[in-house]
Amino acid sequence: MSSVEINGGVVVYEVLGEESGIPVVLTPGGRAPRGFLRSLGELLAEGGLKVLIWDRPNGGESDIQFGDRWPTESHMHADTLRQLIEHLGWGPTVIVGASAGARVSIITALEYPEVTRGLFLWHIAGGIYPTLALGNAYIVENITTARKGGVEAVTELPHWKQRIEQNPRNKERFEALSSAELISVLKLWLSAFIPTPGQVIPGVRDDDLATISTPTAIIRSGANDEEHPLLTCYSVHALIKGSKVVEPPWDEDAWEKAFANTLKTGGPNNAFALNDQAAPLILDFARTTGVGA
Repeated sequence: MSSVEINGGVVVYEVLGEESGIPVVLTPGGRAPRGFLRSLGELLAEGGLKVLIWDRPNGGESDIQFGDRWPTESHMHADTLRQLIEHLGWGPTVIVGASAGARVSIITALEYPEVTRGLFLWHIAGGIYPTLALGNAYIVENITTARKGGVEAVTELPHWKQRIEQNPRNKERFEALSSAELISVLKLWLSAFIPTPGQVIPGVRDDDLATISTPTAIIRSGANDEEHPLLTCYSVHALIKGSKVVEPPWDEDAWEKAFANTLKTGGPNNAFALNDQAAPLILDFARTTGVGA
């Protein structure tokens, strides 16, 4: 485990594989920690790639980070990732991400093409229901809690309580925020999760998305995936010129089954276990689009 300070907060990361390998970064869905993609990273490292796994600010062991300099939390993560890649001295890197990680990867390619060698994406979220659901999951509960009980009450929410347990610095970082400051940033970030014509991806204009020219591969979503609609998958494919859609390496309804079980049991989202099956596809993509460091 290594760490570096970026934008005034500590970011925790690991590098797997040989230094001479093609550079690849993995970003998981949700606010999941780097460990959710470690096994995938190990498979890619065994295949000869140099793999970065990282805890985004507001997830895992990294410091929390809120600020109105970024229009969305995903833009903040993309800015952090750009600086992390530059810190490592990697140059153009194959950017790989799923779900929320796909959104971060897309914004990284859009805003920072100088660090992007290629894009490999799956489980891309978009559309009315997924967008509203994301806004509720990431933002609304935090605003409501802050209005009722202030920042201290926010720190008692399960996600943030875990962030403080894993990284005690986060207690002081929360205490440095006023309720008004936190609510203001959260309201700004919430605006990205209002379904908007001309925005297939929350917080990203279609016209901007269409300017991405880096080699891009997208694993097709399942036909009945409510969280990552097939229409969103093909819309992104249509907007990114030259991108290709590949068939999923998992069963057609694998996400739906795993997610339904999560909702039923309240346990961890076992859908993340699907990620390892993407290893051969990522290896092939990286070898044809990446270059050694």
